[in-house]
Amino acid sequence: MRDRKHVCPWWFCYAFDNPLRKLFHRPDRMFAAMIRPGMTVADIGCGMGYFTIGLAHLVGSTGRVLAVDLQPEMLARVARRARKAGVSSVVEPRLCQSASLDIDEAVDFVLAFWMVHETPDPQVFFKQVREILKIGGRMLVTEPKFHVSDAAFQQELEMAESAMLAVKGRPDSALSKAALLEAV
Repeated sequence: MRDRKHVCPWWFCYAFDNPLRKLFHRPDRMFAAMIRPGMTVADIGCGMGYFTIGLAHLVGSTGRVLAVDLQPEMLARVARRARKAGVSSVVEPRLCQSASLDIDEAVDFVLAFWMVHETPDPQVFFKQVREILKIGGRMLVTEPKFHVSDAAFQQELEMAESAMLAVKGRPDSALSKAALLEAV
């Protein structure tokens, strides 16, 4: 859901998507209270699938994880990682467009990790997320502390609220500003 001129190139993701990341971001711990077996989850801007694989383990064999990204190179890596982790039956790589998520089914949870600042129009992005989230469905938005200012993050949350996504909490997330939103 990003314009290519604003998107982090696929090859740069190796800089932060590596084994050392487990020191800061542990999907099994970060999402355990938010994800249940059988849920349908959308990992938007999934990159190479660091969180996708952890989410797949949490939703289990009866759930689904839509791994959504603008770059085919990212989705190829997600598919490879899913096969290697034994969760390829749960993970569905989905190519989106810069102006559209291209998701037409309802989801229980959306993860937008370090990517909203890259969308061409965050207001449109949040409206599209609200359209796919079930009533009471949740979204976790995180932005990198070193790249997105407090004021810019607050503006994102205001856009989310105008799209009928209410802020329900501000969970701790290493190196990040974070907000848990709920579809109302």
